[in-house]
Amino acid sequence: MAARLPSLPTLLVCALLACGTGAAPAVAQDVAQDNERVIRVGDARLRVIVEGVADRERVDELQRWIAECADAALTAYGRLPLREAKVLIRQSRGTGRGSPGQSGRRGDPSPVPWGQTRRDDGVSVLLYVRPDAGIDELRDDWTAVHELSHLFHPYLGEDGRWLAEGLASYYQNVLRARAGQLDGDEAWRRLDAGFARGRNSGAGMPLGEIGWSRASTMRIYWGGAMFWLEADLALRRERRLDLDTVLSRYSRCCLGSNSEATPEEFVAELDRLGGGKVFTAQFRRYAAMREFPPTQNAYRALGLDKQDGRLRFSDRADAVRLRRAIMQPRAAAAR
Repeated sequence: MAARLPSLPTLLVCALLACGTGAAPAVAQDVAQDNERVIRVGDARLRVIVEGVADRERVDELQRWIAECADAALTAYGRLPLREAKVLIRQSRGTGRGSPGQSGRRGDPSPVPWGQTRRDDGVSVLLYVRPDAGIDELRDDWTAVHELSHLFHPYLGEDGRWLAEGLASYYQNVLRARAGQLDGDEAWRRLDAGFARGRNSGAGMPLGEIGWSRASTMRIYWGGAMFWLEADLALRRERRLDLDTVLSRYSRCCLGSNSEATPEEFVAELDRLGGGKVFTAQFRRYAAMREFPPTQNAYRALGLDKQDGRLRFSDRADAVRLRRAIMQPRAAAAR
């Protein structure tokens, strides 16, 4: 969840990417004082602070986990989008969230019960971690990567919440697959499961007017994710570009720690950088939707088909190439 001011509702749980393998992160790390570690990627710094934990081994474990998550975020376009941001980790005995990105059963003890990206005092990611959550549990959780994905966009306000949460929900699966933390087919299954939850939440207010309503949380997160998937596919088909490239261009020209934009301004700038009208045309259509957006066209292009409750993968050459282009593992180093 991305927030700008302390007054925004804090009960809304955010969805985020998780970490995967035990491979050494591609980012450089400098251990600072006490419970702070600085992760450096070029001239960018990600400060990782573990609060209230005296056990040095536990502090190192939590910081190593975040370094692996940052490594996954680098697979978007090879660098961190901001010159400086911080991650605050606090231990909490919360037992579950049932939140939009969750892959397990509702009410299961979650290794990361709650997370939020804040923009009221610089950009910071706040993560609450269960004290007994081991490294393998943390790596299997999606929350940290989801929150780091919020660094790719400016603050978009209440009206743009579906865009913000949708981007993080899309990338929480894509980036983990690219980092080798999820199998590519499993990443597609998790996206499909999210779309099903969004569809099952039913119709209601137009997507662009829902704001912070908790009643439509699933449609906000997964309807938004469908927007970004469709935009990614359209860029690849019409512009010979991809979402990563356009967001990389945006980060260089327009993104800072205090950046904010209206949803309309954000998508218009993305179109300027992409040289087309992919984002604005699709934004108008999605913002007016009262039901979950259709998935048929995207699934047809990707060679995905739902049969007997299971997602099937076509071996059609163009569909295989497209799925791999989005999900296949890649190096985190700058391209």
